[in-house]
Amino acid sequence: MNIHPLHSNYERPVRFTYPFCYEPHPLSCQAAAEVQQYIATHEEIRRDADNGKMFGVLVVESAEGLAFLAAYSGLLAGRNDWPYFVPPVYDAQQPDGHFKTTEREISLTTRLSPLTSKQMSQELQTWLFHQYQLLNARGEVKDLVDIWQEYYSRPKLRQRYPLPPGGTGDCCAPKLLQYAYQHYLHPVCMAEFWWGQSTKEELRQHLNYYPACRGKCMPILTWMLQGLDVDPNPETLGYEHMEIPTIYEDNDILVVDKPSGILSVPGRMEDYSVETVMQQRYPGSIVAHRLDMSTSGLLIVAKHIEAYHPLQQQFIRHEVKKKYVALLEHTGQGSGIVSLPMRPDPMNRPRQVVDMEHGKRAVTRYEFISDHLVALWPETGRTHQLRIHCAHPDGLSNPIVGDELYGTKGQRLCLHAAEIWFKHPISGEEMHFETTPDFL
Repeated sequence: MNIHPLHSNYERPVRFTYPFCYEPHPLSCQAAAEVQQYIATHEEIRRDADNGKMFGVLVVESAEGLAFLAAYSGLLAGRNDWPYFVPPVYDAQQPDGHFKTTEREISLTTRLSPLTSKQMSQELQTWLFHQYQLLNARGEVKDLVDIWQEYYSRPKLRQRYPLPPGGTGDCCAPKLLQYAYQHYLHPVCMAEFWWGQSTKEELRQHLNYYPACRGKCMPILTWMLQGLDVDPNPETLGYEHMEIPTIYEDNDILVVDKPSGILSVPGRMEDYSVETVMQQRYPGSIVAHRLDMSTSGLLIVAKHIEAYHPLQQQFIRHEVKKKYVALLEHTGQGSGIVSLPMRPDPMNRPRQVVDMEHGKRAVTRYEFISDHLVALWPETGRTHQLRIHCAHPDGLSNPIVGDELYGTKGQRLCLHAAEIWFKHPISGEEMHFETTPDFL
């Protein structure tokens, strides 16, 4: 049975979940707990899931009342037909089906003509995408290729993303919504959680909730959610305006203590930032470097371009030294160096991944100050470098408290740029500043 009754006293949400940024509704958490119990008591499923797997739940209104659906991403123990879970949007695993039959033909052709084999593989993949006939809440149908090309309709984007990547359409959310629409079930709320260990590719924590992946699912869900009343994207609602304390100021520069939760510079959808606030006070000022929105701490602002350029050169030559402090989820001790090359995850931005072959050099020195508190000195400045070097199994294997991307979501990310050393861009004087984070 794919539809499971859900007996609950929780009130229904006013709108459906915005799947790319959400707090799971209590109904979703109740449904997820039942799925987790099911996984734990079915050995073959649990054994495979323990290696790391994303699961999803969709709470629905049925003719019999409140119920939920469950799904997993991709295959589970080599299967896509476990009876407790909804089926795939399209079943490409049938041994005698067109997809598997042609795959075998391509495998034989590879030995004779690699070029012909490649062309056949591309044609088969395109054929497969056309088999994904996806519904939306209005009952309209489009195949995956049309959905993808409509989403990336601008010529430059179309050229960059001509077709979906492999595996598109096999994530939890499309499976759940497709089954609900096919069976005339009204979606109420949804959530996705990770089961099992954190892999080197997927830095996720057991039983934590995560948003749908943007790279593969954003075009699909933009289509499939049409006709539903969906929560607004929190990223479009603006951020809280905060006081930005000034640590030091002269005629050329400022050093500020950026709070967690404010951008360093204007973003794609949000203009409010340290730089825009400083520009209102001091027209022409420029932030000389950046901290992640969730990271607090010391930030240098140049009041004019003559101060900005020398500061930039110091950063380029790695002459600026920075010390961060972080509160970690687990105890630790000792000191050392983490060297794990990194690159962006194009299918799941803003997440970054460790890639030993194609990643850029990323090096961090660390020293534990106490059981949970660590000092971090980045020798390179990759996006999310400190967060990944703490969380990764080949790093400290110890996520930063409040890290919703690589650890467990909390009130704030407990990472703070605590000290900075640089030369004054005009006078050449050696400068050093220090602040204490609010989580200590």
